[in-house]
Amino acid sequence: MRQIILAFMLIAANITWAQTLTSNELLNRAIAFHDPNNQWKSFNGDFQILMQTPKSSDRLSLINLNIPKQQFTLQVKKDSVSYTYAFDREKCVTSLNGSAEVSEEDRKKFRLTCDRGKMMRNYYTYLYGLPMKLQDPGTILGDKVLTKTFKGKEYLVLKVNYKEGVGDDVWYFYFDPKTYAMEVYQFYHDESKNDGEYILLKGLEEVNGIQMPKTRAWYYNKDNKYLGTDILSKN
Repeated sequence: MRQIILAFMLIAANITWAQTLTSNELLNRAIAFHDPNNQWKSFNGDFQILMQTPKSSDRLSLINLNIPKQQFTLQVKKDSVSYTYAFDREKCVTSLNGSAEVSEEDRKKFRLTCDRGKMMRNYYTYLYGLPMKLQDPGTILGDKVLTKTFKGKEYLVLKVNYKEGVGDDVWYFYFDPKTYAMEVYQFYHDESKNDGEYILLKGLEEVNGIQMPKTRAWYYNKDNKYLGTDILSKN
């Protein structure tokens, strides 16, 4: 019993001390955990994501990202179909099963447009570039570091808004108070309605020197309904 009390006191002391951190200091420590050698800005590598969702077959996304050259390729494989979005800066090429000749019917069916490709590029670059992407222009960190308990664990939390034209949602990022590892994030379209989703992160996969979350499990905020899991691995 004494050991449990001592452990609780140490955790409480750790959190109290950590609350003296500013938002920027907490973000810097989280980045030091996930990107200790400052590799994100020069990232040039490959990784793949297996998406598992209820009542649907698995989807495999193979990603090549070269940040210095502003190049991005996403190849999606699902069932017997493979389609690709490839960007060289803003130049975009799409293909279906290896062919750039795509019928309008198939283009609509697989949402194989450059606008969709740009959205997917932004999506993957943002999620797998966290928490480093929270230093991007247009990101507004909350004034204070928050303390929240989520799923029985107490976290240090950053509230993040975005300037108009950058993003409309409100995000919360949850960091372990000892290691500063990012373990949960959550977003709302309208927080008063408890809409949006939360994402539980588990495990780490080192990709080009960056500690990326191995799995991401997605749930609705409003009813905790499970949506799916992304599993990261190296190509």
